[in-house]
Amino acid sequence: MGVAKPSRSRTPVEGGQALGLRERKKARTRAAIQQEALRLFREQGYEATTMEQIAEAAEVSQSTVFRYFSTKEELVVTDEQDAFFINSWRAQSPDLPMLSALRQAIRETIEGLTPEEYGAQRDRDVLMVTVPELWAASLGNVTQTMQMITSLVAERIGRPEDDVQVRAISGAIFGVILNTMLRWAHSPDRDVVEDLDGMLAVLESAGFDSVAPR
Repeated sequence: MGVAKPSRSRTPVEGGQALGLRERKKARTRAAIQQEALRLFREQGYEATTMEQIAEAAEVSQSTVFRYFSTKEELVVTDEQDAFFINSWRAQSPDLPMLSALRQAIRETIEGLTPEEYGAQRDRDVLMVTVPELWAASLGNVTQTMQMITSLVAERIGRPEDDVQVRAISGAIFGVILNTMLRWAHSPDRDVVEDLDGMLAVLESAGFDSVAPR
């Protein structure tokens, strides 16, 4: 990406709640293991990297690596940023149109990443697109992301999740996000914040915010 990312300290969350000291230490260890794994995958290739090398780079034992990530694939497909995004979207003013709130939440989430977290997100996307077994392993995440967006849209506009307009809007938003992530994976230096924001702005200008609550 072409813009520099500020380094910010964020308290890990789970289920929308801030974690205690012990849980924060575990979250930091988990993040450090994943970041080292992604660095090694980028530098020497996914197949060539062993769990032993990852443990050594993260300065933990192999058993610790397996405690947090039961498979090598999980080191790539696991994404810890959803909770921050959910909290940010829910924190937006109820007076904001839905897509304006979404665009602001996405910007806050991405720009709130530390340089290490941002690099890890980029590396994850590249690996999932370029390594076939990881693309297959990520399908569960794709389904979860689609469900998350559907739930948040339904919550924001006050309609049930199976409402046809909720499903149509959620599908459009998900399509924009997936398209942007695929483009980012193939061109890691592009400004993903501006790219994603611009595409969501097109949806906004097309009247997607005109749906009335029930």
